[in-house]
Amino acid sequence: MATQSNNKDVFLNGFRKLLTEQWQSDVQLKAGDTTDEASTISAHKLVLAARSEVLKKMLEPDEIKASSKLETITLSEMKHKELEALVEFIYSVDGSISSETLTKHVRSLYLAADKYEIPYLRDLCRNNLISSLSLSNALNILELAQIPFDKVLHDAAFANIQTNLSTIASSAQFNFFVIKHPNLAVEIMKAFITRASNTRVWGYCNTVCGYCKPYYR
Repeated sequence: MATQSNNKDVFLNGFRKLLTEQWQSDVQLKAGDTTDEASTISAHKLVLAARSEVLKKMLEPDEIKASSKLETITLSEMKHKELEALVEFIYSVDGSISSETLTKHVRSLYLAADKYEIPYLRDLCRNNLISSLSLSNALNILELAQIPFDKVLHDAAFANIQTNLSTIASSAQFNFFVIKHPNLAVEIMKAFITRASNTRVWGYCNTVCGYCKPYYR
C-alpha cells in the first residue's frame, strides 16, 4: 500500500514523468552541438511557456510555420548536456536542481536564465557562483557579471578580487583580463589604491604588480 510520502513523491514528479515518457510531447528542443535528430529533447509547449516568457513568445503560432512534424527550437548557445540540465530544471515542480548539475553547468545556465527570462534559475546560479568565488575564478565571474550587468554578482566578485589583488594581479590571467577589459581593470586598480590610501598602506601594490605604479608618486 502506498504511503502518504510516496503519494507526494508521485505527485511532485508528475511533470518529470511526462518528460521521461515523452507523453503527448509537441515540441523538440535542440542544442547547438546537436548534429542528429535522435539527440533532440522532446518537450511540451505548455510547460515551457509557463516557465519562460521568451520561450512562450517563440512558441506562439505566428512565430512558427505550420508543419506536420514536431516543431523544433534550437538553443544554439547551449551544448546538449547543458540543455538537458535546463530542461530538468524547467520540469521540476519545486524549482530544484541537483547541486552537482548546477555547479557543472552554472555558467551556461546563468546565461540561459537571463536570455530566456527565468529569474529564479538565475538566482540559483548567482548564489552558486558567489559561493564558489576563489582566486582562480574571480576574474571570470566578474566578466560574466557584465553580460548583462548583474550588480550583486559584480560586487561579490569585485570584493573578492580586491581582497586577493596582490596574488591575482601577478597572474597571467590578470594580464589577459587587462587587455580584454581595460575599463574594468582601471576600476579595480582605482578601488585598490583608494583602499590603500584610506588604510595608509602606500606602496603595497607597488611591490607585487606594475599596474598601480603610474598612480603612485
